[in-house]
Amino acid sequence: MSVAKTVEDLGAELGERIAATDEYERFEEAKRAVEGSEEAQQRISEFESLRAELTTARQTGEADQELVDEVRQAQHELHSLPEMAEYLEAEEELQARLQAVNNAISSELVVDFGGEAGGCCRD
Repeated sequence: MSVAKTVEDLGAELGERIAATDEYERFEEAKRAVEGSEEAQQRISEFESLRAELTTARQTGEADQELVDEVRQAQHELHSLPEMAEYLEAEEELQARLQAVNNAISSELVVDFGGEAGGCCRD
């Protein structure tokens, strides 16, 4: 068995173990709840639409504080939904767990595995 195959096998095992963590399972459950909530989906759609409108307005120099406030209010209302609040909290916990994994890998490689290993040409 080649070294590359062994490393790939370890990567697959790592993925399986991450998928079995409480953090990942909680995240997936929260994601399903958001995807299954008609209200959450409607608010997400409204927020995305307003955010796109703000982006366009900024590009054309037509953005105003009223639109910024509208986007912030839509985001606040979205994040106030119980299922979205749970999703965001679960996502934060999963990201913290994945950062800990990244740190463990990076410490062995003496490089930021998640941030630096993939790039060849950086300014």
